[in-house]
Amino acid sequence: MDVKESLAAALAPLCGVDADALNEWFEVPKNPEMGDLAFPCFRLAKTLRKAPPLIAASLKEQLTLPAGIAKAEAVGGYLNFFIDAASQAGSVLTEVLSKGDSFGKSEIGRGKTVCVEYSSINIAKPFGFHHLPSTAIGNALYRIYKALGYNTVGINHLGDWGTQFGKMITAYRLWGDKPIDDYSIRELVALYVRFHEEAEKDPSLNDMARAWFRKIEAGDPEALELWSKMKDGTIREVKRTYRRMGVDFDSWAGESFYEDKMPAIIAELREKGVSKLDQGAEIVDLSEWNMPPCIIVKSDGSTIYATRDIAAACYRKEHYDFAKSLYVVAYQQDLHFRQFFKVLELMGKEWVKDCVHVNFGMVSMEDGSFSTRSGNILYLDDILDAAVEKTLAIIQEKSPDLEEKQSAAEAVGVGAILWSVLYNNRIKDVSFSWDKILNFDGETAPYVQYTHARCCSVLRKTDGFDYSAPDASLLCDPYSRTLLKAIEAFPAAVVSAAEKYEPYVVSRALMNIASAFNKFYYEQRIMADDPAVKAARLALTDATRQVLKNGLNLLGIQAPERM
Repeated sequence: MDVKESLAAALAPLCGVDADALNEWFEVPKNPEMGDLAFPCFRLAKTLRKAPPLIAASLKEQLTLPAGIAKAEAVGGYLNFFIDAASQAGSVLTEVLSKGDSFGKSEIGRGKTVCVEYSSINIAKPFGFHHLPSTAIGNALYRIYKALGYNTVGINHLGDWGTQFGKMITAYRLWGDKPIDDYSIRELVALYVRFHEEAEKDPSLNDMARAWFRKIEAGDPEALELWSKMKDGTIREVKRTYRRMGVDFDSWAGESFYEDKMPAIIAELREKGVSKLDQGAEIVDLSEWNMPPCIIVKSDGSTIYATRDIAAACYRKEHYDFAKSLYVVAYQQDLHFRQFFKVLELMGKEWVKDCVHVNFGMVSMEDGSFSTRSGNILYLDDILDAAVEKTLAIIQEKSPDLEEKQSAAEAVGVGAILWSVLYNNRIKDVSFSWDKILNFDGETAPYVQYTHARCCSVLRKTDGFDYSAPDASLLCDPYSRTLLKAIEAFPAAVVSAAEKYEPYVVSRALMNIASAFNKFYYEQRIMADDPAVKAARLALTDATRQVLKNGLNLLGIQAPERM
């Protein structure tokens, strides 16, 4: 990256274009024989009034090559640059091995705050498999932004308000057979499912549920105690699942937190003439933007989650003064976010431009969709347990003598589940397959983790051999160079992942590194007889280990040293 910046600085006075702008023009040729970096001259044709091939030839003659560039070639409308292989190898190894766990991190976000809302589970409802994408993607983005120096705030916007809690209390009072503290989430869900089954036969149960929720809103001691215990019990249980996935939050402020903040929002909407009455309800008319109205207050006087989202956005801006506020929520809520962002805009909140809906596709298994109400539930814990169990069987077969098989199976099984939604563009629907995600030879987390463990295994066999001052000129073969280039590209991938809100950019970078290392491993004898060659190859192995560990950590995936 330093070489590219040096080239941009050297080309800027010859092109009459700012160096920072030129830095973005460079391309990487698909054919390595065409060079390491290509500078396209087509965009200069109008200003320099020359054909691109003539511009490329002219720049080649005028340019003084900066350090690290071996040669330049004018080919068509491109000026291709060949990086000095030994210089590049030395630079990459020095940076990775000196920075260690900090390689890939930067301070580009220093002084800026990013809020990331993700997972956002519902109280007294299952932590289901359908929560996986939001949890995995949000946690990865949280870690990526933090690595880039941002003050990052992870928010679990709990679904802890609404009529469903009236239904839960009604069900508990009618059919509960033990103290509410003793109920697990699954037992509470069973009550919730039973409520809907019974309400189909006796609709009056819905009136009872609404009455209990009104008691919660009014501060009735019994209603509040039951609601609070359901909430505490749910959070206690889900935290165990979050710990398994390396997920944590800075804020657990759910919908209930914003109840006392909504009257001011409703008043502001009225004062600014943004809302209006319509058939007893208070709405914001969005027909001018081809959207249905955004309901602020229902005809019965109650608010809905759109009102709470508006209050939450205003609170977060005031409380955190965010540079960006990300909402990691499925694409089915696209309309909701378009509506509530437009309402903020109509309220004059200029900062709404910094609010981003990071949407994603569906994750599914062979047995189809999920529904709490019908009882067709796939719990995320069950999926994690199954992944660990299946991984343990594979490890027992492949590595029967491995110590601590259970901890390795936990790291690999859980990592495989997380990787399944972090390896592709987030908007793509994910079809979940055990055979695919647990494949140790495919484009999977186990493959990357195994590559990391392989590096660790090689390094354990050095018997104290000193490779701290490697001769980088011995790493100019094609396999070493491909691996070095993949490692060098990692920091840029981290930045790109943040800019695009796409963790898969990091996943793909890791896959490139793992694939390149395994080719290097099979084609080059790391424990060479020549001590200098051995030292160079061990240093490259150690650099690979470090980057794979750093990248997996950004995705919330463990990097086991033995598998």
